[in-house]
Amino acid sequence: MPTTSSERIFTPQRLAAMFPPERADAFFDALYGDAEDGAYDIALAFEGEQANGLEFSFQLTQRPGHCLACNLTYGLPQVFERHPVIDLPGVVAKIADALNKAEGALQWRLLPTREMSRTLHVIPLLVTFG
Repeated sequence: MPTTSSERIFTPQRLAAMFPPERADAFFDALYGDAEDGAYDIALAFEGEQANGLEFSFQLTQRPGHCLACNLTYGLPQVFERHPVIDLPGVVAKIADALNKAEGALQWRLLPTREMSRTLHVIPLLVTFG
């Protein structure tokens, strides 16, 4: 299957630079005072193109010895929208930069958490062109 120009732009390496893996530890350290209390890792993934934008997701992957299904991941979109460690406006600014667009040219919103499996939940991030 041929790759789209967006797939060539949003490689796993670039996504990891936009949202570094260690940010999950910083998030749990801010929430709980200890990164070891975090039940999952957080990664940014590119899901594909939409009619007027792009879809990304925050992938929450269960950490060994923890229970992702036991955690309250369904309220996370509201937490992610405002949490300074997650820094959604900063992530979207990096997406705009990768697309050579002005930061204000993009709108974004998070959709409700989706449970893909007991060990993987995702929070969709829709980025649209204004």
